[in-house]
Amino acid sequence: MQAAPSLKALACRRKFLRVFPGGFKDETYVDWERSYKWRAHVTWAEKLGRERLARLLARGKFAEIARIAIAIESRTNLLFSFEKMALRDAVRTRSGARDFAQGLSEFLYGSGERETRFERWRDGVAALPCKQTRVLTWPIITVFPFIAAPREHIFLKPMVTRTAARKYGFDFRYASKPDWLTYESMLRFAAAVRRDLRDLRPRDMIDLQSFIWVQGSDEYA
Repeated sequence: MQAAPSLKALACRRKFLRVFPGGFKDETYVDWERSYKWRAHVTWAEKLGRERLARLLARGKFAEIARIAIAIESRTNLLFSFEKMALRDAVRTRSGARDFAQGLSEFLYGSGERETRFERWRDGVAALPCKQTRVLTWPIITVFPFIAAPREHIFLKPMVTRTAARKYGFDFRYASKPDWLTYESMLRFAAAVRRDLRDLRPRDMIDLQSFIWVQGSDEYA
């Protein structure tokens, strides 16, 4: 038998339902939080799905992969403008675009343990050239897996997530330098939210990330 949600978790649930009384089916919720993220995923599946991405990689179309990925993300508000610019600068060279495209494909669709694939993806992003703003941030390394595979991966905004975890009463293990233990902790946080909100039927990580965003963002203070 599953444990009942904690008092803090119930308080977070009440806040979410005050903002969106219809829960994850609420029309305003879908309009404000879900629809643009889901549209980005659908576009990704059409343009950079597993088979198409593999074909582009086989043809050495690294710059095209990076261009499409960045264009899809640009239609969302998930990254800050300085992160978007830093990423564009980082993939301008062929080697940067190659490392980005190959690393992302390996993380999403490669074989081996997810931890190992995550660390390779992180190390690849860390090696990308940067001018003024660093590229290795939690939002940058999690936004593309989140868009590509929202049933498996989640987007991590550090300040918002830490605030939400504190309010929820979840012991979120966080390190500012991206590492597997933090990402694994983020996935466990999402799993706890999914379990506690199972009656509201969250569909995927988009719903779980949006719930966490409502708890930690000043937008919903």
